[in-house]
Amino acid sequence: QVQLVESGGGLVQAGGSLRLSCAASGLTFSEYTMGWFRQAPGKEREFVAAVSGSTDYADSVKGRFTISRDNAKNTVYLQMNSLKPEDTAVYYCAASRRLIAFIPRNWNAYNYRGQGTQVTVSS
Repeated sequence: QVQLVESGGGLVQAGGSLRLSCAASGLTFSEYTMGWFRQAPGKEREFVAAVSGSTDYADSVKGRFTISRDNAKNTVYLQMNSLKPEDTAVYYCAASRRLIAFIPRNWNAYNYRGQGTQVTVSS
């Protein structure tokens, strides 16, 4: 059974930092593209970042967020710096079977998803 468990969310002031972690089990981690999505209240879920052999970022987080993975630990991270109130959302980890030279940004392209972790940025 595949499980993705996020951690590291919380309350932080604007300008601060958080690091999210997502621990995966039940899958061959290295064979999956790992992504982060977020959903703010009243808004649609949106792509944040993903990592395969390369990385991809939404324009809204580029230069502030860094995604990385540790295949030995079956874990993907999202380092979030210079946080803004508009980054407030539930953040979800997701896994998509790797495709050559393509990192999906569509939520539906991800086979497995976590339950989410709340990130709140106060102004």
